[in-house]
Amino acid sequence: MDHLDHKLLALLQDNARTTIQHMAEHIGASTASVQRRLKALRDGGFIRKEVAVLDQAKLGFGVTAIVSVELERDRLDQINAFKRKAREDRQVTNFYCIAGDADFVMIVVAKDMADYETFTHRFFFADKNVRKFRTSIVVSTEKATLDLPI
Repeated sequence: MDHLDHKLLALLQDNARTTIQHMAEHIGASTASVQRRLKALRDGGFIRKEVAVLDQAKLGFGVTAIVSVELERDRLDQINAFKRKAREDRQVTNFYCIAGDADFVMIVVAKDMADYETFTHRFFFADKNVRKFRTSIVVSTEKATLDLPI
């Protein structure tokens, strides 16, 4: 990876629909060179996925919750089952295994508080392996990004 690859990644991070031509002009390279570089970045796993960032509020998701979770047991099969459940649940947008007071932290979206309550019953209360969970409701989003400081 060189400085041109970093510039390409920064352009894509800002807008994944940036044209090859625009990228080539911006970094001072040929379109063929940009295409080769992008293929190498994709093949190398530097670009994992190209997505559209949706407006959560416009789509009716009025609640964002930050939830810390402690599990009851430390058996690997139960930890893996919980991880699998969290990865598969569409309301869980981010999921982290952490060191500290809790075992996991997750970001959960819901239509409203009733929808979040339904989620907690389905996801936490129905799981005998969950010792406790703590929820913080986001009042306002001041910054939310997937951009890396490259």
